[in-house]
Amino acid sequence: MTIIIDPQGSGIAGNMLIGAFVDLGADADELKQIMESSAKEFGKVNVNFSKISKHGIESTFCNVEMVEHKHSINFKEFISKIEKLELDDKIKTTSINIFKRIAEAEAKVHGKSLEEVHFHEVGASDAVADVIGSLYAYYSLGYDNQKIIGLPIAVGGGRVNTTHGIIPVPVPAVVEILKEANMVGGPVDSELATPTGCAIYMELCDEIKEFVPMIKAEKVGYGAGRKDFDHPNVLRIIESSEICESDEIDVIETNIDHLTGEEIGYLFDVLLDAGASDVSITPIIMKKNRQGSLLKVISKKDKREIILDAIFKETGSLGIRIAPNIHRGISKREFEKKTFMINGKDYEVTFKIGYVNGEIISKRPEYEDLKRIAEDSGLPLKEVKELVR
Repeated sequence: MTIIIDPQGSGIAGNMLIGAFVDLGADADELKQIMESSAKEFGKVNVNFSKISKHGIESTFCNVEMVEHKHSINFKEFISKIEKLELDDKIKTTSINIFKRIAEAEAKVHGKSLEEVHFHEVGASDAVADVIGSLYAYYSLGYDNQKIIGLPIAVGGGRVNTTHGIIPVPVPAVVEILKEANMVGGPVDSELATPTGCAIYMELCDEIKEFVPMIKAEKVGYGAGRKDFDHPNVLRIIESSEICESDEIDVIETNIDHLTGEEIGYLFDVLLDAGASDVSITPIIMKKNRQGSLLKVISKKDKREIILDAIFKETGSLGIRIAPNIHRGISKREFEKKTFMINGKDYEVTFKIGYVNGEIISKRPEYEDLKRIAEDSGLPLKEVKELVR
């Protein structure tokens, strides 16, 4: 299963995440109790849930109302209070990571050390309720065992009045928190992405993509924002089964007309050892009717320089073509081990299984296992292949 957090339409905030999680099945009564009791150390809050329509989109609104304000505290004291809460350790650990993201962003913006940070955003009881509530819902739904993909965040625009004066949107802390993410301004002159919501998003997402990957949506939850605009002010979370994964690769090519068969075979091994995902050679006719070969290497982006160095060194090529960041679809893959008795001896064989939309499209034994059995048993490789079907 894959979970898509989609803040493209109207940004993200802690209460919007909680609302979407409740829409997907999290227990609202449990969340109310957990959020109110956890925030108590930092100031009393009242939490209520309601179903509302945001420009035609029925969504769940999580209303967190601060009814008591306490003085802000430093980061160390704040974390100490979080650690003493009667919560599951994984919720406390993840919440501390989230508050650390916020504190580090504020420290960077204001030129202070983490220990010197005193700010209302971290000390506020509603932020504690938002973070603890989001994580309690996230873990209760079992999403910690799923892949979480985040889409670009709409951050709004204009200016906002804060304790530090009037500052531009997105506010500096949001920009710091989202440095590794994709964000876009608008679609309104208002603040759409809060530091708390952005920090939760960054902590939970395993991967951030520009678009929704190929999926089959199964359930959709909508969490409502507090403000009203000319568009639905909602955060969407999609619970899906995966049809096909995708990733980005480099396709690296060069023409070869001067290597022997043995040297090309050696080049294959060198490139695979260097991290190439696949290597192929295609016979071609080159200029002046010379016979040659087209070397094509499929490689992950982070292996690009190693692959290029290997090709230059082994071929002496004067030019290599690179098609970078090519998108490819890949089926979901799993590996399964099975034991077969061949000639009175047990052999373990690994099968690579490919799935599309939950259906098996291929199930093949690994060549190296077949080769090992053939060499050990003395049987022809094709006969071993038949025996392990």
